[in-house]
Amino acid sequence: MKASLKGRYANEKNTAGATLVVNAGDVKLRASMSDATFVDGPSLNGLTLAVEKPGFFIVDYDVPKKDFRFQFMNTVRVAEMPLKLTYSHSRGDNRTAVEGAFMFDSANTVSANYVLGTRNCKLKYSYVHGGDTTFEQCYDWGKMAWDFAISRRVYDDVFKATYQTSNSDLALEWSRNSKFNGTFKISAYMNLAEESKNPKIIAESSWDLEI
Repeated sequence: MKASLKGRYANEKNTAGATLVVNAGDVKLRASMSDATFVDGPSLNGLTLAVEKPGFFIVDYDVPKKDFRFQFMNTVRVAEMPLKLTYSHSRGDNRTAVEGAFMFDSANTVSANYVLGTRNCKLKYSYVHGGDTTFEQCYDWGKMAWDFAISRRVYDDVFKATYQTSNSDLALEWSRNSKFNGTFKISAYMNLAEESKNPKIIAESSWDLEI
C-alpha cells in the first residue's frame, strides 16, 4: 500500500491533497482526496475513486458529482515501431477524446489528440536531443495557433519553458523528482500581452510513503 501527500501553494490560494493506492494483483485501487474533504469535517467533497491496470485502462469515479471517466490504452506496432493509442470518455460532460503517439525512434515522436464532435484537434512533434534536451512544437486547430516548449534535464532537475502564441502566455518551470526528498515543482506564469506582466507563482510538492 502506498500513500502520497500533495501540497499546492499559489498567489491566490493554497491547497492540499492525499492519494492512497492499494495493489490488488494486476490492478491498482486508488482513492484521491482534496482539502475540501476535510476542511469542514469529513465529507465526500473532492473524493475520487479509481481502478487502474497500468498500460491498459483507468476508470475514475467522482463521488460528489457521481460522474464516471473511462480511459483505455493500447500499444500496437507499425513497421516494428510502437504506436500508443488512448481512448477516453467522460460521462458527465459527454466528452470523448482519442489520442495517438507514434515513436519513430527514441528521439522523434509525433502525437495527435482529437475531441470528437469539436474542432479541438492538436498535432505535436517532440524531438529529444542528446537524451536530456527536449524540443516540442504543437499546432492547435481549434485556436489556429502554435505552442512551443523546450526542457532540459540536469540530473534530478528538469527546467522547462513553454510559450502559447494564442494568448501570449509564457511559463517557466523547475521540477525535481527525488526518491528521498519527494518531488516538487515551481512554476511562474506571465502574459506578455499585459502591461503589468506580474508573474503568477505556483509551488507544488509531494511525498510518497510506503504503508
